[in-house]
Order: sequence, then C-alpha cells, then structure tokens
Amino acid sequence: MSTTGEKLTQGPLNDGTLGFWGNLKLIRPAAWVVAILLFIAMPPLFWFIVFPSSNPDEMARMPEVAKLLLPFLMSTFLLTYVLLIGFVYVDAKRRGMRYVMWTLLAIFIFNGIGFILYFLMRDPLPTPCPKCGFMARNAFTFCPSCGAELMRTCKACHKKLETGWVNCAYCGAPTGVQGQRTT
Repeated sequence: MSTTGEKLTQGPLNDGTLGFWGNLKLIRPAAWVVAILLFIAMPPLFWFIVFPSSNPDEMARMPEVAKLLLPFLMSTFLLTYVLLIGFVYVDAKRRGMRYVMWTLLAIFIFNGIGFILYFLMRDPLPTPCPKCGFMARNAFTFCPSCGAELMRTCKACHKKLETGWVNCAYCGAPTGVQGQRTT
C-alpha cells in the first residue's frame, strides 16, 4: 500500500474517492481471510459447543429458526467487524495518520465508538503535487519534495487564501487576482 509520500494514482472519480466497492478492494487479504474464517467457524461453534452446554430447558423453548439464525447473525457481525478494522488500518495509512493507533482504538473501544471516532476525526486524503506528484497533506502550503506552491498564500501575512479571493480575509491585503466583487 502506498504511503503519504509516494506517487499513486487516485481512484476512478479522480479525487481520491473510490466508492463502496473500491474501498472494499483496499482491505488487505489477511483481513479478508480472518473475517471469512470467523464467518465459517462461528455457526459450528454455536451448534456444537454453545447450544449443547446451555440449559436444556431454555434450548427446548428456543425456536428452531432462532437456533439457525443466531449463529449466522453472530458470524455476520464478526465478519463486518473484522473488515471494518481492516479498512480503518488501510484508510488511516493512506491518509498519513497514525494507523496502528487508530486500528487499536477501533478494536478495543467497543460498541462501534472506535469506528465512529475514526470516521469523525480522520484527515482528508493527501493530494498530489502538480509538479512532482508527491502525495502531500492538505494542510501543506508547499510541496515538501520539490517546493512547489500547493496553495496560494497572502504575500503580507502568509495565511492561506481560498480561490476567488480578491483581498486577504485576514489582513485585507490585495491578492493580485482580478475578480468581480459582489456588493
């Protein structure tokens, strides 16, 4: 998998977004293998270990449909959980974040809160430098590889300027861009 500083081509939408199926392809094969093994192993575990060791009176009252569906629901939950952990690992790594920390948080903070925190706090995808193709974080003003300007800055206060600004919003200095003002 590529890291922040490597050249890589963006997804089919040309802005780094891959869509649902493209994001599924990012998950490492090891996560797929673990998830599928857990999915396959969970029903026999329930049928041969959990259900026979349970109270026979409770098991007799449990509908047969529940005895069939409960192991598959649990295995589907585990499959989804492991694949989400695999996605957090790969996605945090490609965004230049602390991927081991976020993966461990996703594993150990239960009830899905670790995943929610990750998706709320994740950094934007790095963008390629137009000059050399180095994958730079969106917070960078200049490319750390070649020094090319990634985002316009004010000549007076050196703060970032958004496109279309005629004057700097921070110090009021003209940006040198001719545009139409709306009043």
